[in-house]
Amino acid sequence: MERNHTIMQFFEWHVKADGSHWRRLKEAAPQLKQVGINSVWIPPVTKGQSAEDTGYGIYDLYDLGEFDQKGTVRTKYGTKEELIEAIQTCKANDIAVYVDLVMNHKAGADATERFQVIQVDEMDRTKDISKPFEIEGWTKFTFPGRGDTYSSFKWNFNHFNGTDYDASQDRTGIFRIIGENKSWSENVDNEFGNYDYLMFANIDYSHPDVRREMTDWAKWMVDTLQCSGFRLDAIKHINHDYIKEFASAIKESYGESFYMVGEFWNPELDACRNFLDTIDYKIDLFDVSLHYKLHAASKAGRDYDLRKILDDTLVQSHPMNAVTFVDNHDSQPHESLESWIEDWFKQSAYALILLRKDGYPVVFYGDYYGIGGETPIPGKQIAIDPLLNARYHKAYGEQEDYFDHANTIGWVRFGVPEIEGSGCAVVISNGDEGSKRMNVGTERAGEVWVDLTNTREDHITIGEDGFAVFPVNGGSVSVWALNT
Repeated sequence: MERNHTIMQFFEWHVKADGSHWRRLKEAAPQLKQVGINSVWIPPVTKGQSAEDTGYGIYDLYDLGEFDQKGTVRTKYGTKEELIEAIQTCKANDIAVYVDLVMNHKAGADATERFQVIQVDEMDRTKDISKPFEIEGWTKFTFPGRGDTYSSFKWNFNHFNGTDYDASQDRTGIFRIIGENKSWSENVDNEFGNYDYLMFANIDYSHPDVRREMTDWAKWMVDTLQCSGFRLDAIKHINHDYIKEFASAIKESYGESFYMVGEFWNPELDACRNFLDTIDYKIDLFDVSLHYKLHAASKAGRDYDLRKILDDTLVQSHPMNAVTFVDNHDSQPHESLESWIEDWFKQSAYALILLRKDGYPVVFYGDYYGIGGETPIPGKQIAIDPLLNARYHKAYGEQEDYFDHANTIGWVRFGVPEIEGSGCAVVISNGDEGSKRMNVGTERAGEVWVDLTNTREDHITIGEDGFAVFPVNGGSVSVWALNT
């Protein structure tokens, strides 16, 4: 029987910009495999605006740390050779690698061009606030360090539909580029009226050459790196029809098992459902709704009704398409979507994504190894490892929920015969010390179960009727199972 699958997001915003990250991944691979991680999502591998760029200020799609451009050969994370070595080592350890693709915009152009724009209202991009006028924008990409190696495609203002800086006047704003067939895409998120434009030079997916080039590039990426999947950045800002076209083309070339998950950062479940309908369920989505529920629960303490923590989440409504996570590089402190889950609730939050039957869970590098930068946060490996261990060895079989108390919830996984000693009982409290009387099956009668988190020292004997009372400390989680 196949074991549970778990992703690690193998970076956080403040990973040191010393070019050592791909080597770090190579060294970590055996240990990751040992704790039950079988796929890693790695940061953008392409050349950014500088050696410090986290990869989202994307400059050259075909430079993986190979060409002397933007003052550096390597990227923030290392060289192309180191990247390929890291991926090969992951694969040798049966760990799939998912590459982060930034397809919404380009930054750090090589030259400016003059072209016509209309300035729009930043709070409502459907409203024009100027007549057409000419600006000097950073939109010409010639890649002097790479030339035509791998691709001869050169970008100019015709390939973009918006930018945010006029060099001739040294001023910023949101400028929609005008021309034949030029407009914001209608098939995007409707925040700010129309959220096609996010930052830098915004890629225009109504242009057939752009669509062709971006799909060709992604195939080049798979062929070059031999990766097993993609994480697609910022897809609520990209023409949804193109996302469907892109996902179809990639799966046609590399098979249905090639994995894709999209960052569609919208906590409204209906928006996520509509997006999944539009793209014909060709990719999964991160469960942003669940993240915000976990965040709210961590802030509210005992005032949060734990019975409702999974209501209106993607994992509840679309369990086969939900990638669950606690925190990530954008939600970590001081970043763009800061919504950091409080320390006291972090282990409970991980129990909710790692030990339930639905969702494809992600462990965040910043939670596991810690966060760097000016305000470092220590890692919680000691709290997360027992949950990973329970996911790999125990959390199998049918699930029965005991979501019957506002401050103390629990569930049981009954285990499967193929995995000896599998099955567990999980109890979470956000208030006082509590307990749950739960049924783990009459075949368990007489077994002695312990708390795998090592929070409680009790030994719980399962009754003749298959029931036992499983305790939990206040504001904590306990995972009860046979100690095998």
